[in-house]
Amino acid sequence: MWYSLIRSLLFRFKPETSHHLALESLALAKRMGLLSMGFRTPQQPVQVMGIDFPNPVGLAAGLDKNGDYIDALAALGFGFIEIGTVTPRPQPGNPQPRLFRIPEAEAIINRMGFNNLGVDHLVEQVKKAKFDGVLGINIGKNFDTPVENAADDYVLCLEKVYEHASYVTVNISSPNTKGLRSLQTGDALGELLGRLKETQIRLAQEQGHYVPLAVKIAPDLDEDEIADIASQLLDYRIDAVIATNTTITRPGIENLSVSEEAGGLSGKPLKARSTFTLSRLAQALDGRIPVIGVGGILDGATAADKIAAGASLVQVYTGFIYRGPGLIADSVRAIAAIQE
Repeated sequence: MWYSLIRSLLFRFKPETSHHLALESLALAKRMGLLSMGFRTPQQPVQVMGIDFPNPVGLAAGLDKNGDYIDALAALGFGFIEIGTVTPRPQPGNPQPRLFRIPEAEAIINRMGFNNLGVDHLVEQVKKAKFDGVLGINIGKNFDTPVENAADDYVLCLEKVYEHASYVTVNISSPNTKGLRSLQTGDALGELLGRLKETQIRLAQEQGHYVPLAVKIAPDLDEDEIADIASQLLDYRIDAVIATNTTITRPGIENLSVSEEAGGLSGKPLKARSTFTLSRLAQALDGRIPVIGVGGILDGATAADKIAAGASLVQVYTGFIYRGPGLIADSVRAIAAIQE
């Protein structure tokens, strides 16, 4: 009840304004000690990628692009937090407006374009944070880096965030950076994964600890493309895959005016497509690489569906915006129920 009132107030503002207002308010509440009074998430430990997670429900990348709100978000009961996407150099992202709510569908369209303050800023924020839980860092390429040179950006980011991350996610599936999704299949994917794996091995030797690599894929893939991705993830010994990012299709909102806006669709309409991709990917991987399920989780039942489809962990974002922190505990309980 209380979150619906807060959401109603926040939704009176433009989406980006309410986004920043919500995060700043959350940070203030954390500094005042108010967050310690409420959010109790059931313990449901799970080990994935060799990492011990206190529960299997995490925050997806995109909400805290620069790592400015790690401690406040962690206080809400997430089993893990993923920050980013971050690029080597700061960039403003695409022109505004670039974020559109669809309340009647519990969905969002965004074409943010990796707006962030750059990897050096993010690293400094991580150093300042007191959070000692599982932290994923999501990396991408700058918009003006040619696709053929994209690996240079990913390697640079990996080198800078490696010692500060529990795991690193390689985002090659955002629809809002021109040419990015071309890195998901074929020779381009192999070349990128090869460079990243070499860098990961070198950094593990130099720093004395191994940080897993995850790859985040799109839901807009056919079965041959999913099979190709699975094969290459296995060939290059990638540690996990996140399924999925947002979709460029418009399932269930075709008749709404906002559906004409360019960008990736997230939230409830993404659920079926995302879970289908997750299921096919999990079948192709046959348990050899863990899958993290994200896309369309607005209740515990959907989180449990992701696990049943083959996910080892789940992440929320748009559902968290619409349903609030209660979604975290609901999802943990629903997952625990199907695993008993």
